[in-house]
Amino acid sequence: MAENIIENGSEMPEDAASENRVKKTEGYDESQIQVLEGLEAVRKRPGMYIGSTSERGLHHLVYEIVDNSIDEAVAGACDTIKVILHKDGSISVKDNGRGIPAHIHKTGKPTPEVVFTVLHAGGKFGGSGYVISGGLHGVGASVVNALSEWLEYEDCRDGMKYTQRFERGRVAREYKCEGATEEHGLYVRFYPDSKIFETLEFDYQTLLNRFREQAFLNAGVRIILTDERGEEPVTDDLCYEGGITSFVSYLNTIKHCEVIHPSVIYMKAQNGVNTAEVAIQYNDTYVDTVMTFANNINTIEGGTHETGFKTALTKVVNDYGRKYGILKDSDKNLTGDDTREGICAIVSVKLQDAQFEGQTKGKLGNSEMRAMVNNLVETKLAEYFEENPSVARAILDKTLAAARAREAARKARDLTRRKGVLDGASLPGKLWDCQERRAELTELYLVEGNSAGGSAKDGRNSRFQAILPLRGKVLNVEKSRLDKVYSNQQLIPIIQAIGCGIGEEFDLAKLRYGKIIIMADADVDGSHIQILLLTFFFRHMKKLIEEGHIYLAMPPLYKVFKGKQERYAFSDEERDEYIRELGGERVEASRYKGLGEMNPEQLWETTMDPARRTLKLVTIEDAIRCDEIFSLLMGDKVEPRREFIEQNAQFVSNLDI
Repeated sequence: MAENIIENGSEMPEDAASENRVKKTEGYDESQIQVLEGLEAVRKRPGMYIGSTSERGLHHLVYEIVDNSIDEAVAGACDTIKVILHKDGSISVKDNGRGIPAHIHKTGKPTPEVVFTVLHAGGKFGGSGYVISGGLHGVGASVVNALSEWLEYEDCRDGMKYTQRFERGRVAREYKCEGATEEHGLYVRFYPDSKIFETLEFDYQTLLNRFREQAFLNAGVRIILTDERGEEPVTDDLCYEGGITSFVSYLNTIKHCEVIHPSVIYMKAQNGVNTAEVAIQYNDTYVDTVMTFANNINTIEGGTHETGFKTALTKVVNDYGRKYGILKDSDKNLTGDDTREGICAIVSVKLQDAQFEGQTKGKLGNSEMRAMVNNLVETKLAEYFEENPSVARAILDKTLAAARAREAARKARDLTRRKGVLDGASLPGKLWDCQERRAELTELYLVEGNSAGGSAKDGRNSRFQAILPLRGKVLNVEKSRLDKVYSNQQLIPIIQAIGCGIGEEFDLAKLRYGKIIIMADADVDGSHIQILLLTFFFRHMKKLIEEGHIYLAMPPLYKVFKGKQERYAFSDEERDEYIRELGGERVEASRYKGLGEMNPEQLWETTMDPARRTLKLVTIEDAIRCDEIFSLLMGDKVEPRREFIEQNAQFVSNLDI
């Protein structure tokens, strides 16, 4: 789970509508209408093409180039891709595919130059070059070129090598044939533009996670990632002959859980050029992991292939239960949530003319894939159950336990609702609410402890800041089913205050506060409170994280003062800097042990004032890594947690013992 530092430099606006008023200006005529030529549009509005100019956008550049190589692999023309992080900060991608056609294009320019300098130019709009492809719009290579300080390529095609260099999207060294070569494929090396990106530092682990995923999805394709920036090179060689079967095994391994049945269940169907693969294995956890892909793109919002899988899975499990009397005539059918509790599943489809919904390609829209995946799972899983009755029974037992827990959760929910706790109109008694009612303008502080809660209440701006003090230990939901959540006296007020509900009743439209800010002490206990709350949000209100509503407050670690001069330091380095600034002698390093040590004015000044505070936005950069960390730190397995602590103890700072 990544946390991006957000600096708020202004007060909350008095009126949201006032922000949208357009001032009348003079001189608006035809001369103000601009036409951006070539790649200027990309440099002017990079977020439209790569999402952002943060670390996420930086890594997106690499994905665009590697995805082109993956498309070569899907076409059967490439089996090895090498990615290198170079010492000078540049990154290179080399594959052993066919290379780019090298003759002069009908535009009069060399074809590789067209690919790297013209938007919507590529081989994926039709024809026989790429039957299956994730890249649909022909903007990948040209966007990377536009947003790079420099980019060079070597195109080995039909026994000849061609080279060219660009600087900020413009030709810096002309297209040239370097002569004969025995190599084939494309080599691209680029250096991101510091005028565009907030950071130029590629994160090795982020790239490794992405490329491991791609290697799983394309059985037999080898992706070699090397980091040359340190004293000694680091290399990971990724190749999985087992494909998505290996993917499921890997996911269950990093969860540090017990599997319900030893072998991964694998199914595959093909219809012309379209293929569908499904791999599943159940574990003893209470959460489901269903990841879906279309043409190697992670469809995080699901789509038709996911719908087909879920519908078929529920039907097969219920049909088997009825057929063999495991489900009695008087029993209700198992729900989809019941049949998916503890499942780890990968659904991967590859199809011609994939139709995605949304700019991010997050949801597959092809209706034929619903039927294809549904028929595959209905047929093959039913056959597997008949041939492996012990596995089928183990899965049925797991789903029946989930159904009993769901019924217990319903009773617990109904009980709390009868008490008026979750009726939608009521608010927790301990909540100090704000005056503003528009969610986009409000903030809810979840504050550790009564003392800090009192200071926050007195120091806040009551117009838009609400305070909910947390009393007692928050439930570790990683070890608990939903019925325990509904009966937990520490979580119920949080659910009640936020207003969205949890589980199948979750509705983001009912959110009461635009920012939900966890404000805990800057010590070990405070960190524990944070991770317990983040575990709750990740498992039961993940949409709040995905939509950017969860934040961490950053209270100061030190107060540095000399006479009437005071400074607040948020790190050891900042503390030492202030000590030097105030003269060194007779300067006092006061360490805050808790929020309750600060009076209301100090808490407002350092941690709650939008004009001066620092918040960390909690985001999900890598769902697999997040799932692994929460399972590791908050799950039942002690040994893996001990190993993690031993391996990472050297990186700990500001530890209170």
